[in-house]
Amino acid sequence: MTHLPPPAEELRLLDFELHQLDARRAQLLHRRAWLVAALRAAAEPASAPGAPRQLEASAPRVQNVLLVLGGVLLTIAAMAFTLVSWGHMGITGRALVLGGITVAVLAAPVPLLKHGLRSTAESVAGLGLALTALDAYALHEVALADADATGYVAAASAVLAALWAAYGLLPRTSALRLPLPAALATAQLPLVLWAVAADAGLYGITAAVLVTAGFDTGVALRVPAKSVRITAVTGAYGMGAWGVWAAGWLSWTATGPSAAARAAVLLLLAAGIALAAAWQQAAEKQAAGLAVTAGLLTVAATGGTARSVLPDAWTVPAYLVCGIALLAAVRVDRLPMSVRHGLTRASVAVQGLALLWTLPLLGITLLGPVAWAEQVWSGAPGDVREAVTVSMPWPPHAETVPVVLAVVAVVLVLAARDTVWRPRALTGVLVLAWATALVLPAALEVPYAAGLVIFAITTAVALAAAAWMRPSERPRKEPSPQPATPSAFGFPTPRPTVTVLALLTSLTLAFLSLTAEPATLTVLCALTALFATASRKPHLAPVTAPTACAYAALLAGATGAAAEWQPQYTALLVLTVPVTAALLAARLGSSPTTVPVEIAGALAGLLAIALAAASADLPMLALVLALCGVITAGTAVRTDRRPVGHACAALFVLATWVRLAAWDIGTPEAYTLPVTVPALLVGALRRRRDPQTSSWTAYGPGLAATLVPSLLAAWSDPHWTRPLLLGLGALALTLLGAGHHLKAPLLLGGTVLALDALHELAPYIAQVTGALPRWAPPALAGLMLLALGATYEQRLRDARRMRDFLGTMR
Repeated sequence: MTHLPPPAEELRLLDFELHQLDARRAQLLHRRAWLVAALRAAAEPASAPGAPRQLEASAPRVQNVLLVLGGVLLTIAAMAFTLVSWGHMGITGRALVLGGITVAVLAAPVPLLKHGLRSTAESVAGLGLALTALDAYALHEVALADADATGYVAAASAVLAALWAAYGLLPRTSALRLPLPAALATAQLPLVLWAVAADAGLYGITAAVLVTAGFDTGVALRVPAKSVRITAVTGAYGMGAWGVWAAGWLSWTATGPSAAARAAVLLLLAAGIALAAAWQQAAEKQAAGLAVTAGLLTVAATGGTARSVLPDAWTVPAYLVCGIALLAAVRVDRLPMSVRHGLTRASVAVQGLALLWTLPLLGITLLGPVAWAEQVWSGAPGDVREAVTVSMPWPPHAETVPVVLAVVAVVLVLAARDTVWRPRALTGVLVLAWATALVLPAALEVPYAAGLVIFAITTAVALAAAAWMRPSERPRKEPSPQPATPSAFGFPTPRPTVTVLALLTSLTLAFLSLTAEPATLTVLCALTALFATASRKPHLAPVTAPTACAYAALLAGATGAAAEWQPQYTALLVLTVPVTAALLAARLGSSPTTVPVEIAGALAGLLAIALAAASADLPMLALVLALCGVITAGTAVRTDRRPVGHACAALFVLATWVRLAAWDIGTPEAYTLPVTVPALLVGALRRRRDPQTSSWTAYGPGLAATLVPSLLAAWSDPHWTRPLLLGLGALALTLLGAGHHLKAPLLLGGTVLALDALHELAPYIAQVTGALPRWAPPALAGLMLLALGATYEQRLRDARRMRDFLGTMR
């Protein structure tokens, strides 16, 4: 007999089997759906062109667009009804129609929200808000037509803002996002329009704007809803910017203490709003920016009040003092750290703007004396201000510039106390102290002679400070157990900055001294001695030693001019500077000062050559060139300066050529060949001992000593003998250089040969050019360019081969 389980057990087994079948069926259905989707995806590329495209707009987006358009159209229809069809109904009918429509539309979002139609409810609520505005317009047209339009709009906007806020806060409509932002946007109008209607003036309207901005700020800080906060922040920044701009303009244009005080109250109101917002949002990123704004507004308020009772020249110092006073708030422990940082930045910004105001006068003081280079020894001015403004106007109200610079310097000294900012602050203090000393004589209209003394003392003090300062140390961000090595001022100092300031002051002093002959000689003597004395310090010598050489060269030139010497004789006096520089460089050896001193001496030598050349006295020019050659020969004796021998040879050759030109020699070869032959023999011996010696070193000076004067003589020789002999000699040199792979004979001979041939062919070329038609030269040029373009790659390869060939020569 078959065993039958109990009914309960059998029911359990049947339920289990049915569950297994349902799970298997669900699995098979899922697999079927995946296969259908895969087959459709594979069939889409081969489908017809009319296959459905991917949707570009989602269903919710389409829904929102339709709802917005529908609400806009209904609003337009309601406006048309109110404005156009108003006259066809009586007052009772009109009131009932508008009131009924408004109530119905405002009540419609409640059931829509219950059914989950949020977007539709938002659109209908927007239509209802628009209808309330139309109701207010209808009320004015029917019952209050005689009322003041501005006052009625102010009252209506206040009522509408209150009604919309209440409607948005109702329990059944609190889910709507539109009423509260709309109420807040409408609330921007009442106070401003009431001030306009009451004829409150600019001060009253500005106060209304700022109060509205304060209301927006409070809403933004207290209301958590995002849409309301965005609207409030926009209103706060917009109305706040409007109010601050108006209050600032009223403060700047105030003509008396009373008007300035009223404008200051408005600015302080704006500052209080910004400070309160910064305090409430101390942890936010914008807290520091709001604190900066509050600080700047406070400075504008207090500074504007002080400006109304002070002379115009003290306007900037007044604002500066008010900005510095903000630093006192940094020590208030109750203020959040972000607010303290913001107020500190506001103070720094005020001080920076004050320093920017001083730049024009500082630039005039530094650059103005340069104009005396065109009016040398034209007469000393009465005072320093007249001296620095010889070509530039004096800035208005600039008499208090030294006060601003000195005050900011004192603030830097007192404010920077930590080890990180102390070196930077000291740099600023030194620059500001130097700028104060620089502009003070002009600001006080100090007499000209006294001003020169002040500038000289400033230069001497700067050099002394740079001489006794220790090298600056990089600030460390972590505290070190070992304190930094103090300098003469108590902490690490920026020595290069002080040195640069000394140089700038000396330049200004040198240009200022060009007004009169005694002043020029005295100042240049003092500067030469001052920088020469400072050069005894090894860390200053690379800068001060060449500067002393430069001032010594200028002193030599000024001395010659004062003695009414001709330029060529003054050049001999200037040559004492290269001699001194060469002797000093030989004594210094491998010191870092050597190269700067040699460069300064070389520039002084070029100045001497230029003075001699300007006089057109060829014998004196030859003498100056020869003396320069002697100086360079003495320098080339040193082992590390042997390459200077090239310059020495060039100078002697130039001196020889100039001397030959001065003697008007018709046959220069009689004087150059006796020099060339020994020079070539010496070069041949040098190459025999050292085969690595370049042909330019061995043969270049000797060949150039004869070829160049002979070429110049050939170009001015009407006969054919000299050009022919020169061409033959150049051809022989070219062939000799090519045969022995010597670069100097090849290039010098080839160049002279080409120039000589060009000189001989020049008359025939001119005749041919005159005989050709005018279109021939452009045609020939075009053909040449076409040929060059067609063989461009080949020409490049030829040029590379020539370069490689010359590179193998010596």
